[in-house]
Amino acid sequence: MSVIYDRVALIGLGLIASSMFWAMKRGGLAKEVVGYARSAETRDTAREIGLCDRVCDSIAETVEGADLIVLCVPVGVMADVAAEMAPHLKTGATVTDVGSVKVDVIQKVGPHLPEGVHFVPAHPLAGTEHSGPRSGFAELFDNRWLLIVPVAGSDRAAVGRLRDLWEAMGANVDEMDAEHHDLVVAVTSHAPHLIAYTMVGVADDLRRVTDSEVIKYSAGGFRDFTRIAASDPTMWRDVFLTNKEATLEVLGRFTEELFALQRAIRQGDGEHLHAYFTRTRAIRRGIIEAGQDTDAPDFGRSGRKS
Repeated sequence: MSVIYDRVALIGLGLIASSMFWAMKRGGLAKEVVGYARSAETRDTAREIGLCDRVCDSIAETVEGADLIVLCVPVGVMADVAAEMAPHLKTGATVTDVGSVKVDVIQKVGPHLPEGVHFVPAHPLAGTEHSGPRSGFAELFDNRWLLIVPVAGSDRAAVGRLRDLWEAMGANVDEMDAEHHDLVVAVTSHAPHLIAYTMVGVADDLRRVTDSEVIKYSAGGFRDFTRIAASDPTMWRDVFLTNKEATLEVLGRFTEELFALQRAIRQGDGEHLHAYFTRTRAIRRGIIEAGQDTDAPDFGRSGRKS
């Protein structure tokens, strides 16, 4: 592989940023990767583990001379970061992000960027329940999807270059408009996370079942919920506040389905339940056939990072 960007600046040094760094290093895709995190402790950790070629102590220093700037911070603070870095961006630079909401990010970040700077929002559909600079690994994006969400007038050369980077980091890349993106991820990611948080909260509230029993007898289903519900709380708070309409629409549909299942259980309608479970089982087969998971038994014991 060859160098795609001379200098890449990572703002925020959590799971996605650190994985991007290791993936870029693996492929030799950038001459230099610089990074910044708001927390001095995170910056110290990054320096200690060799995360980024250079860790800076200010946003201005980080973005200076960078060809690609990647916003890897919670979506709720992206506008502030964009405003702070805008005066220091070089003409011709590309600004992208990894936020899981796109309409809000485009509305909040775009207006701050100066003329001559390309804005190409993006969202890697990859992650684990872990966060922080130590959580990243080069393989995180391998065979996972990266959605590029161009804005009106996005420079096609800048879009193509960003696509080249993500493909070289192992991702499958597609393009999507912002409104559709936010609805799709509300179904595939946002609502499932909210449901997982709720289920773990219900278990916590059921004092008839002691904490030790919940932990000791966790079957695969509940254990998967706890893994999802261990995700970064700041990030997920911002996601739900900024993708409100799509998430509420999906939760409304979910509630209707849940009521129908409650009625079937109450009425002993085994035929309805069996037909429903048969139909939904096909989705799982589709995910496996698309290469987005394996059907090998795991049960949370293999110790794999992803």
